[in-house]
This record gives sequence, C-alpha cells and structure tokens, in this order.
Amino acid sequence: MRRLAIALGLVLLLPAAQAQETLRDRIKARIEQRRAERGQDAPATGGLQELQVQGRKVLVHLPTGYDGSRPAPLVLAFHGGGGHAEYMADDSHYGLQKKADEAGFVVAFPNGYSKLQGGRFATWNAGGCCGDARDRSSDDVGFARAVVAALKARYRIDAARVFATGMSNGGMLSHRLACEAADVFRAVASVAGTDATASCTPSRPISVLHIHARDDDHVLFDGGAGAGAFRDESKVMSFVSVPDTIARWVQRDRCTAPARRTLERPGAYCEVHEGCAGGVSVQLCVTDSGGHSWPGAQRVRRGKEEASQALDADDLIWRFFEQTPPGPSQ
Repeated sequence: MRRLAIALGLVLLLPAAQAQETLRDRIKARIEQRRAERGQDAPATGGLQELQVQGRKVLVHLPTGYDGSRPAPLVLAFHGGGGHAEYMADDSHYGLQKKADEAGFVVAFPNGYSKLQGGRFATWNAGGCCGDARDRSSDDVGFARAVVAALKARYRIDAARVFATGMSNGGMLSHRLACEAADVFRAVASVAGTDATASCTPSRPISVLHIHARDDDHVLFDGGAGAGAFRDESKVMSFVSVPDTIARWVQRDRCTAPARRTLERPGAYCEVHEGCAGGVSVQLCVTDSGGHSWPGAQRVRRGKEEASQALDADDLIWRFFEQTPPGPSQ
C-alpha cells in the first residue's frame, strides 16, 4: 500500500513538474529572444561577446546601456604582432572597454592570422610587415571588411562612424585600411606602428592620427627596426620613420596648412595638419618616453619600459574619432 501511495503521489506531482519545466523553458526562450533583439545572443567570454568571422575569433564589447535602439559608433582595435584578441581586450594594457563604456561606442577586437589553434602569436599583413600573415599574403583588409559587415548584421552600428585603431603591427594595419578601405573606415589611429604600405591610393581623403614614442625600441621613430623587434629580422622590415609616415598622409590628403601645435606638456606634444581635402586632418602625438607601449597604459609586457603617462592614448584616439565629421552611411 505504501508503494502504491508513493507511486500515485509521483503521478500527481508529474504534471506540476512538467508545467514548471515548460514555464522555465518559456522564460529561457524569451530571455534569449530579448538578448537576440539587442544583439547580445553571441557567446560571452569574460564579459565579451565572441563571434567567428572567416574562421577567426572576434571579441566584442557592447558599451554600458547599449540596447540597440539607436546606431552606435564602432571601433575595431587590432593587437600588436605576436599578440591576440584577448590581450588587446585587456583593459589593464589598453583600457578600450572602459573608454567604450564612457563614450558609448562598440569596440571589437579581431584576432590576426595564426598557425595555432587558439589564435596566439598572431600577426597582420600590413604590407611590408609582419610575420606569417605577410609571408602567406593573408587578406587582412578583406577580413576587416568582413568583420565590419558581420557586426553591422548583428548589432545596430552607425555605418558613417566606423573607425580602426591598433598597436604596432595592428597600427600598421590601420594605416593599410586607410589606404584600401576608406569607403568603410571614416578615420584611423595608429600607436607605435608606422605606414608599411608600398603603394596607397585611398578612395577618398581620410583622417589619420599617429601616436609614437621617441624612444621606441621596436619601430624606431626615425626609421628602421630596433633591437626590441622580432628576433628574426626576416619577419619584419626596415620600418618607415614617423616623419615620413606623416608626410605621406599630408600628401595623400592634400593638406595645405603647416603643422599647428595643439598640445604641449612635459614629456609630450601633439600637432595637426589642416586644410586637407574633404575636411579631414592628419595628426601626430609624440611622447618623449614609454618605448613601444600604449600611452596611459597601467601595465606593459614584462621587461618592457613603463608606458608614458604624459598622454592617454584612449582619450586622444576617441576625441580624434569623435571630432572627425561622419562620412556617408554605407
């Protein structure tokens, strides 16, 4: 009798349990639907959305308060040579997620070409540099275009305010994108990575910001590869100098005004070339110290010189992007 009573009890409880399970499934489905509507249905990695584009990882940070109700600016941030997306997304090294929250832009961290399954030790094909990406002629301009298209399909992106920035080899790729994808990117900003292109014919004038330390021991300020660059010299190039990089963009953008100093403080200065075609500008910011690092960073790689605190690269870059007139929507 006792066994019968237990069995009857289980039978009576079963519909209620099934109803609870059905309710949970409905709630879960509704949550997933709402997240998808807000562009938040991608897997999360440490608070970041993770996408796959052309077989490569792209980490995405949506700014605080993002709900997809209005288009947001987009910044693609490219890691340095030998780095990877997670490292570029680390705010202790770069601070771009925090800046995105403050300013309200979406920031994405694509992964470069890597032979390793996890994507570590990746490089970008920026023209003359660097590593396996260059040697294998990786189509990183095409990849960057595909990343932007994927993000526009998933999130509410303002196509007239799409920007690129990067560190070292990633900065070099930003210069290349200005040359070959000016129809997509409104402006670019490079830190510690000079122009590595052999030829450059932008489809329209484009604003360019370059940030560099005078004592950079990788990409030497006055040109050439320093002692801190890749040990295998065949993986890099004789880097173009900072002055030549700026001169190239002044010519490409047909700037007529001489450089005007916009900031000068102990350890750093900035200057701008105006009177350029299409209302764009070419800007340069220089720190006296900091080596091959991101100005304002709180942490650098072990054994490297501390980053200069005379400038905050995140503030400079976003102010530059924000002040660039929006282009036509694509």
